[in-house]
Amino acid sequence: MHCPVDVVILAAGKGTRMKSALPKVLQRLAGRPLLAHVLGMARGLSARHTVVVTGHGAEAVDAALPALADGQPWQAVRQEPQRGTGHAVQQAIPLLADDGVTLVLSGDVPLTHPDTLAALLAAQCAGGPDALALLTVDLADPHGYGRVVRDESGAVRAIVEEKDASDAQRRITEVYSGILAAPTARLRAWLARLDDCNAQGEFYLTDVVRHAVADGVPVVAHRIDDALQVAGVNSPAQLAALERAHQHRVAQALMAQGVRLADPARLDVRGELVCGQDVEIDVNCVFEGRVVLGDGVRVGANCVIAHATVDAGAVIEPFTHIDGAGAGVVVGAQARVGPFARLRPGAWLGPEVHIGNFVEVKNSTLAAGAKANHLAYLGDATVGERVNYGAGSITANYDGARKHRTVIEADVHVGSNCVLVAPVTLGAGGTVGAGSTVTKDTPAGALTVVRAKAVTVPNWRRPTKSAD
Repeated sequence: MHCPVDVVILAAGKGTRMKSALPKVLQRLAGRPLLAHVLGMARGLSARHTVVVTGHGAEAVDAALPALADGQPWQAVRQEPQRGTGHAVQQAIPLLADDGVTLVLSGDVPLTHPDTLAALLAAQCAGGPDALALLTVDLADPHGYGRVVRDESGAVRAIVEEKDASDAQRRITEVYSGILAAPTARLRAWLARLDDCNAQGEFYLTDVVRHAVADGVPVVAHRIDDALQVAGVNSPAQLAALERAHQHRVAQALMAQGVRLADPARLDVRGELVCGQDVEIDVNCVFEGRVVLGDGVRVGANCVIAHATVDAGAVIEPFTHIDGAGAGVVVGAQARVGPFARLRPGAWLGPEVHIGNFVEVKNSTLAAGAKANHLAYLGDATVGERVNYGAGSITANYDGARKHRTVIEADVHVGSNCVLVAPVTLGAGGTVGAGSTVTKDTPAGALTVVRAKAVTVPNWRRPTKSAD
């Protein structure tokens, strides 16, 4: 592109059919709000500036925008009342400079491919400095969309909204996607000429085509046949259908890379999943944020893995929950986690570490070969190589005001049902007897047993309830 690109995102719609207090553009697809997907398109195009037109639920959308924009420059402008798509762009155009090209996107159309938008902008550029470019698509069922009307030579002459279309025009299968690109100076002039003389009494953005044709400006269409890229969301059913269609494409792409999916229909990727060679994923697994699975990783059924790296050869057993939000989680090479294990933010497992059923690890590092095989908690701990951590043992890391760290040096054996009261260090090679509550550092190589003296009362009778 020879001109800078500015993006206008239409996000003012009410979304009545969603039947939700949450604005439509904040409804989630693949784990992210619809609007976040569209803002990502603008980021991918290196847009100079992005203007988001808000209306219904504007307070919620405005509050969400800083996080959704993820550092890219943006402004929000209010459309009140909402009087159509043309009226919406009229609110944004004063914020745009005339030296650029304006790309108009819809906040509820989340799956347009960046390459498609780049091709649309290239078509606008190729059409000449004043050209108007439309993204169009052929649909077997064009119901609800504006039809693209062409003349005998194939040139685009108009877009006619369905409510204003004749019977013949309604039979046209090429429809306008809601996405267009135009030189900002020209678009500004066309917007000023819009009127509301139509069946809905609104200012249609599509009428800029009529004005461009009247001015002798080329109108070019970049025509695609992939309906998913321009599919919008107006109801929970449409959102669910779009989710499944998107996940199907993700699954197909993973399998094309060599990933073995037990059932492509039972996979949900809600972020970015990066897989090495010979990765196997069983059914009903959910991946959130950025997840990296190294060569030969196996993930069992019904796992949820978020914001984590799993190194080569590791096995994640069924029903394991890994969530590294904020601090990340790393599972080392050849490690084994689960079933029914939980790794929380800051869990860093070295090579060949074993975390077994009903074990929780938070903000802790476990060096190579360490094992916590069942029914245990490790929080704010540094665990050395080859440590064996017994069933039912916990680190008591919180004193009611602050967190404290437990250090378990290499080759320590912690017996079952122990409580390690932090801050405390267990010396290398030591053993802690089962049932001990350790409040002081233990020396290396020693056996430490901390138990109350056993007391036996002969002929003890339990209390009984009185007859009355």
